[in-house]
Amino acid sequence: MTNKITQPIVGYKVKKDEVEEVKTVDKKPTAEIIQMHESVQRPEMLLGSTYKIKTPLSEHALYMTINDIILNKGTEHEQRRPFEVFVNSKNMDHFMWVLALTRVISAVFRKGGDCTFLAEELQAVFDPKGGYFKPGGKYMPSLVAEIGYVIEKHFKIIGLLKDDGLDEHQQKLVDEKRAEYEARETDNNSHSTSDFPDTAQMCAKCMTKAAILMDGCMTCLSCGDSKCG
Repeated sequence: MTNKITQPIVGYKVKKDEVEEVKTVDKKPTAEIIQMHESVQRPEMLLGSTYKIKTPLSEHALYMTINDIILNKGTEHEQRRPFEVFVNSKNMDHFMWVLALTRVISAVFRKGGDCTFLAEELQAVFDPKGGYFKPGGKYMPSLVAEIGYVIEKHFKIIGLLKDDGLDEHQQKLVDEKRAEYEARETDNNSHSTSDFPDTAQMCAKCMTKAAILMDGCMTCLSCGDSKCG
């Protein structure tokens, strides 16, 4: 059908679908998601975890406490984020730099964003006097590196980092290799404090003294790394 225009056109308007207009009116605003930032106020109570750090460098242990804040509590966006760090010890030799380090780490936590890089950066710090081995054969290049190792472990517990452990087949292979090696090992040292054989070498991948020669190839009994693939 043709309509004849007898007057000049002075404006126009696009007609919208009535169904679309109803949906727009009925749409409810979503709740604001709170992200971690410097303006987030500290609540009266925080959830915390305390880790014991015992090194051969000192007679007294360090006790490291990481407190977490719960964001968007009770919603589908609930998230647990680290908020502050404290380190306590009877040994006052490292008090000054440990206090400064914990304040910097706490400031990075409260800044928001991705803070998981802290664990990797701290674990890359080497002591010029040399590192030490933890019980079980894990090598720590410095005390700062062990603090980073504890932070990484805490990140995995609260879900900020994914725990890339061995899968079922890799764990089965490591268990078989270890059982085969222990069966062939004749000299059993009952006084050893390590979970791995005394003749084990340092693994370049996981920095654990757990690499042994199996079938003509160096195989790690901790992470499963093998030069033969």
